[in-house]
Amino acid sequence: MRRSRHLVILARAPQMGQGKRRLARDIGDLQAVRFSRLILARTLRVLGRDPRWRTWLALTPDRAARDRRFWPRTVCPLAQGDGDIARRMMRPMHRLPPGPVVLIGGDIPDVSIRHIWRAFQALKRHHMAFGPAGDGGFWLFGQRRMPTIVDPFTGVRWSGPDALADTLANIPKGWTWGLCDILHDVDDGPAWRAWRARKRDG
Repeated sequence: MRRSRHLVILARAPQMGQGKRRLARDIGDLQAVRFSRLILARTLRVLGRDPRWRTWLALTPDRAARDRRFWPRTVCPLAQGDGDIARRMMRPMHRLPPGPVVLIGGDIPDVSIRHIWRAFQALKRHHMAFGPAGDGGFWLFGQRRMPTIVDPFTGVRWSGPDALADTLANIPKGWTWGLCDILHDVDDGPAWRAWRARKRDG
């Protein structure tokens, strides 16, 4: 059963001065890379061991996927490859073995096994599944991949309040989609401080 479902975590290998540039401008390079390492490690630990799916870690830069010493044995490293975010998100949809694919980023601090399983359950009823983010984007994208694979990302205005609406408008007629839980990624200082506040209160 594990081989028939695929969870893909898209992430940049945490390195000082690379990635999370909006966050680093707000809180500094050191805090930004610490956050990236902490959340990615937690995400892999929490989600990577569930036997109901196979976990893939799609990495950039590509060379990071070739060094297995840095990644848990419970996950399968992949190179993200070149291109914009839409192209890198669609690449696993075309390359992975048969079965539904759920894709998330590596910067979702509150994600849990329950959220991922709900997405796979949604793909039993729908062709696609989305996890809305509080800023108008989405933190999760899933596709059943049967009877075919569709790219819904043409002309999407990324990193803004219209990303999810633009994507939904591209879904072909006759295809259904389901919405999962609302979660938040952490891309800038206000989001980072909100996460710290939730962590303290929780």
